[in-house]
Amino acid sequence: MKQRLLEFCNEIGIENAGIAHIGPYYDLEKILRNRIEKGHYTSFEERELERRIDPSLTMEGVKSIIVCLFPYFTGRVEDTNISKYTYPKDYHIVAREKLESIGEFLKSEIQGFEYKAFVDSGPLVDRYLVNIAGLGFYGINSHMITKEYGSYFFIGYILCNHGFEPDNSMDKTCIRCGECVKRCPGNAILGDFNINPNRCISYITQKKGELRKEEIRILNKNHMVFGCDICQDVCPHNKKIEHTKMEEFKIDLIYKLNYDEINSMSNKEFKRKYGDRAFSWRGKGIIIRNFEYLGYKE
Repeated sequence: MKQRLLEFCNEIGIENAGIAHIGPYYDLEKILRNRIEKGHYTSFEERELERRIDPSLTMEGVKSIIVCLFPYFTGRVEDTNISKYTYPKDYHIVAREKLESIGEFLKSEIQGFEYKAFVDSGPLVDRYLVNIAGLGFYGINSHMITKEYGSYFFIGYILCNHGFEPDNSMDKTCIRCGECVKRCPGNAILGDFNINPNRCISYITQKKGELRKEEIRILNKNHMVFGCDICQDVCPHNKKIEHTKMEEFKIDLIYKLNYDEINSMSNKEFKRKYGDRAFSWRGKGIIIRNFEYLGYKE
């Protein structure tokens, strides 16, 4: 059945899929506790530590976890002010549809099959799942890396009540050249496979409210109004990588946002035009705020 699962994944455009065991992940717990003690966590993260390390607290009767990667790299663009992952249609929509297709397929193949699918919305640490499912290895910038697509991919996973045989974790890391550490505008990358996400431009561009002086200073070291790609762009593992084969991420791309256009829109108009884009989730106000901290004014 595992082979049939992988074949179906390929049929719907998912080249990279693997199986993670269900833990509990006590090795991960130590890492997370250390990060919490140092204040290296954000408002985006699940606060209940037990739910991050024990899949059975999210789905009763879980026996295995199907982990899928969704590559999105379509090339490098010079004139842009948003992160590469936001160029195409919102990956949450695309990946969720694919995961639901897998779940429904397995329902038709396995009697009594039950599942729960997640794209960014679940409590588990998806990058950790990628590693233990044998799909990628850690970079010191905290991204997961694959040979074919570097670190330019999204992650989705399915908790299920079928005991697929787990894959082996990938026992390697990036080459640790240190380029991402040196080039990070906020000095968020600590060089020991940990980061301080509160100093990461990607987080700063997405957090709510007014920014502190230090956050504004960091933001102005780059020109992005949503996200940041610097630590990925300078990574040797992201040189000479393949472009995505997923058609959903190759069409109707947006590379740059315009301050005057967005500022003149109502919230409703913004959602109508950009509601299917990953940069829209915080609303237009956060993007306008970032533009203005970067010196844009009416």
